[in-house]
Amino acid sequence: MIEKHQGSPVQEVIDPKLKDCGIRLLIKRDDLIHEHISGNKWRKLKYTLREAAERSHHTLLTFGGAYSNHIAATAFAAQKAGLSSVGVIRGEDDSTNPTLKFAREQGMQLHFVSREAYRRKTDDDFIDELEEQFGRFFLVPEGGANGLGVRGCAEILPEIEDDFDVVCCAAGTGTTLAGLALTLKENQKLLGFPALKGGEFVNDEIEKLIMESRLRPPLAINRQLITDYHFGGYAKLKPQLLAFIQGFTERTGIPLDPIYTGKMMFGIYDMVEKGNFMTGTIVLAVHTGGLQGWEGMKYRNLV
Repeated sequence: MIEKHQGSPVQEVIDPKLKDCGIRLLIKRDDLIHEHISGNKWRKLKYTLREAAERSHHTLLTFGGAYSNHIAATAFAAQKAGLSSVGVIRGEDDSTNPTLKFAREQGMQLHFVSREAYRRKTDDDFIDELEEQFGRFFLVPEGGANGLGVRGCAEILPEIEDDFDVVCCAAGTGTTLAGLALTLKENQKLLGFPALKGGEFVNDEIEKLIMESRLRPPLAINRQLITDYHFGGYAKLKPQLLAFIQGFTERTGIPLDPIYTGKMMFGIYDMVEKGNFMTGTIVLAVHTGGLQGWEGMKYRNLV
């Protein structure tokens, strides 16, 4: 099995740009959990691996794009847990793609499908076709977006002893936000930063995932999506965002990824500059990992 972890540290962000801004910024360093299964990927896979073992499954099957953090993490986690894995990949094969190369090195069998076929990934008949081809498997949704993933992400905030008023997190599927929402205290607020344009859909996904987790939600959740910092979507890296990430890392020593945490942190800084947080507010940002995303950006000559 993969090794256990003892949680991740909370670090105060010491940055001259935040001097005299009237807020404190903390960051939950889930990127330090593991080199290859970092951040929310560890959280999402923890109970999935346990459930697969309890139900005597020997293979995980999941979905993702050609540069997916989830594909890379699942391949590594399955191999360490002694399981086989199958990745259903949107698009065509490319043996030089660093993410796919890494997944193959962990023993993941890759199955490439068209974008049209990929849109059927939740259809029962498509899953039946995959089972006919690959045999019995434990199905892991794209991005680890299921109730088991929510259960893992619900363990993030209880690890934190520091006081905070607002928790910020990047959003893809909404799984991590659902886990955070379940453990939010009455006097705290949750801000989600969708990585995709039109990220309002994440609200509905959060509600579905909370129900699927079968965990009891608080009576009231102070939650808001901040949809202004997507920078065009997953495969985009605008100069403004790249310059911010580079500057932030140089000043603080904390690496950010270009798909999720970079956008979230840009948004936090912009909101601070605009005075969106009251003086004295303690903001906690969750670092959800995803640093392998830089490899895909470099491969596509985006950096």
